[in-house]
Amino acid sequence: MTVLVLEPVGGIAGDMLLAALLQLGAPRSALEEGVEALGLPGVSLEAREVEVCGIRALQAEVRAPEEHRHRPWKEIRDLLGRARLPPKAAERALAAFSLLAEAEGRIHGVPTEEVQFHEVGAADSIVDTVGAALLLEALSPARIVALPPPAGGGIARSAHGPIPVPAPATLEVLRGRTLRPSGPGERTTPTGAAMLAAWTEEADAVPELIVDRIGYGAGTRRWDDAPNLLRAILGRPAQEAGREAAWVLEANLDDLSPQLIASALESALAQGALDAWVAPLTMKKGRPGHLFGALVGEGARAAVEGEIFRQTSTLGIRATRVERRLLERELIEVATEYGKVRLKVGRLSGAVVNVAPEFEDCRQAAERAGVALKEVMAAALSAFRTAR
Repeated sequence: MTVLVLEPVGGIAGDMLLAALLQLGAPRSALEEGVEALGLPGVSLEAREVEVCGIRALQAEVRAPEEHRHRPWKEIRDLLGRARLPPKAAERALAAFSLLAEAEGRIHGVPTEEVQFHEVGAADSIVDTVGAALLLEALSPARIVALPPPAGGGIARSAHGPIPVPAPATLEVLRGRTLRPSGPGERTTPTGAAMLAAWTEEADAVPELIVDRIGYGAGTRRWDDAPNLLRAILGRPAQEAGREAAWVLEANLDDLSPQLIASALESALAQGALDAWVAPLTMKKGRPGHLFGALVGEGARAAVEGEIFRQTSTLGIRATRVERRLLERELIEVATEYGKVRLKVGRLSGAVVNVAPEFEDCRQAAERAGVALKEVMAAALSAFRTAR
């Protein structure tokens, strides 16, 4: 399993991601074949090495004969549909442009279908987005993680005149994501923001991994407080086989009814928690309370935290990074006199150490046969041992 980490050191834009992925080792041939399929006349890509603050990086520039042509969202959607791109690349490109179209619609107060793209609709922005999607398809990472991008600041020029930075479209597509403070200038473009929001999971820091390859994509501007680079890191999880990192989320509750706590528990599981629990507490001044806990993987942490805040009365959540070790697991089916029953089998170094019949299978079989639930569970375990 490979993990791609995007670190917007100085910012992120479409051309910076394109360049970082190329320097990382994504094949340029995949990019060129896909761009040719778009059918945009006279488009070419130049990638050259540059040095930014002593770091060797790649700078990409898409050249097109058109001068900032405006395109409606429907035209770009049709263009992507006709291009016959690889399915995953087409899906990614469409997702990024869809986010931008929805953002522009909210900003200008028009239906999404009527959105006209200005800078984002130009050929170079289209090639940046589609090209990055094609390079990701070639790299095929199992996960794509992104650190928070810099907010920038000040005023920028646009087709509509001067606008604040971050650009309104940048803020719209990053709703629910983190922007970190930075110096002035447009450091995160709408296209770069859409790629992060549509393609990546958010992370506070580079996750624990074995680094295999690194690529740097350079922007055209230079900042005083940071190198204008997007760093891409490709690696593998560092955990041993059967071990994985996770987070324990906890909140103390002393003013919520048990019915609402039970509902919150189910909601946390529905959002991707690996496990969730409630335990009784004695809080200050002898007040009874509950400890609400959930175990989550990195990718589900933000969603589960949000659900705990929405469904409970807590004002804060504690998070502790933990490591869990997993048995090799298998779901098998055995035949009993009461019908077929599935069992979860856990192995350690190939040896069976745990066997547990599926509760619902046993309950339904017991109801059909009119026998005690424990009899069906015993029969399933006996059938498993006999089959071995």
